[in-house]
Amino acid sequence: MTIKAIYLDFGGVIARTEHETPRQHLAQRLNIEYEDLVNLVFNSPSARQATVGQVSARDHWAAVLSSLNLPEKHIQPVINEFFGGDIIDRELLDKLRLLRPRYKIGLISNAWDDLRAYIAQNKFEDVFDTMVISAEVRIAKPEAAIFQIALEKLGVKANQAVFVDDFVENITAARELGMYTIHFREINQAKTELERVLKAT
Repeated sequence: MTIKAIYLDFGGVIARTEHETPRQHLAQRLNIEYEDLVNLVFNSPSARQATVGQVSARDHWAAVLSSLNLPEKHIQPVINEFFGGDIIDRELLDKLRLLRPRYKIGLISNAWDDLRAYIAQNKFEDVFDTMVISAEVRIAKPEAAIFQIALEKLGVKANQAVFVDDFVENITAARELGMYTIHFREINQAKTELERVLKAT
């Protein structure tokens, strides 16, 4: 079957934490272990609620700061420092632009309700034919339904699509639906595997 669509995750694939130092400094200043800070931001009850659109990203960050005994006026500085070591892979985005219009490009991301605005602000919404964001559809990976929504939006079958993600459980779920999958471990490996899949189909 010929590949017609390429879907990618956002965090850990398109945007990645390349430098942990800003986050480490933040954790030290707040007198919290690095891993505990990461879990508070990404795996706390309010984070899980924000991921499926039950609370806003703003409300989640307010809960984070409340847990850290900080006033809400510090939300933006904390966000800026927490993500200070993250990069957007512009080279990958340019590669995806070159793959259009031969392939449809989609985003499937477990993310809060501020991701679409972030992508627009950073001027790369043009890369995607569709963006399926968990907070907007109120379903998160690895639930099969979020992949089915993404496939329907681009009008392709599972075996006509390849999906790139850094979490094994999401890769497993997509593969069980019949999608081609690439487990992102580092950028050169992912690019090589994607080229191999596209050539072979």
